[in-house]
Amino acid sequence: MDPHPESPLAPPPEAPREPILTLPPALTAYILLLAVIHLRVLLPPEMENWTIDVFGFIPKRYDSTLLDITFPGGAGAKVWTFVTYSLLHANLTHIGFNVLWLLPFGSALARRFGAVRFFIFMAVTAAAGALAHLVTHEHAIAPMIGASASVSGTMAAAIRFAFVRGSFLSFNRGDADAAAKVPALSLSRSLRNGRVLAFLAIWFGVNIIFGVGSLAIGGDDVSVAWQAHIGGFLAGLVLFSLFDPVPRARDDAADASSVDQSGRV
Repeated sequence: MDPHPESPLAPPPEAPREPILTLPPALTAYILLLAVIHLRVLLPPEMENWTIDVFGFIPKRYDSTLLDITFPGGAGAKVWTFVTYSLLHANLTHIGFNVLWLLPFGSALARRFGAVRFFIFMAVTAAAGALAHLVTHEHAIAPMIGASASVSGTMAAAIRFAFVRGSFLSFNRGDADAAAKVPALSLSRSLRNGRVLAFLAIWFGVNIIFGVGSLAIGGDDVSVAWQAHIGGFLAGLVLFSLFDPVPRARDDAADASSVDQSGRV
């Protein structure tokens, strides 16, 4: 018999709590992939340009109504560039800006989805951004590159659960895994949530300013493909439920969980 039995009133030992700001393996792998691919800038200029032409998204590649132009990559590039363009970046500022936004939103989403769902989600939102760019730039010859459409998709998906009590943006949990897996709001409930609506207004406002003002990232006169941002964002917002493995709370329960003790939402 144990001479020192554990007191029945003693609290159970707490499981290790993972800090909110640590990166999950899936996001770490994605960022490393972007960094390795960006080493293409060390190639001779001819090879670097060839890489952008083969893997960047060029709307004119799909246009047969005007002067015929042959692009490297052939028919295959018409398929893979819907995703591969999102892995290329213009410069370190461009890649750094996207990674900065991925740290909070991408971390939460990678923890919630797991690696396979996360990578498929990034590909789907990239394709949605490319489609939006194609529709609005039908005859453009300039390649579009950058992960911004996928980053926008992660932001849109994350706000489906970001403002629920206990989530990663409520700042009242130290356990990153638990904070990323709170039950999400339904799409209809999200669009009636004041914090979500405020986030949407700010996000769309900033992107419209970028579009109308033709602002550039990195000082290289590279225009922002804001239509692709919107395409990725809308895809992430609407398609989130198809990827989400966490059971969704009932609307009345979600309402209760999103209100803190002072009655604020």
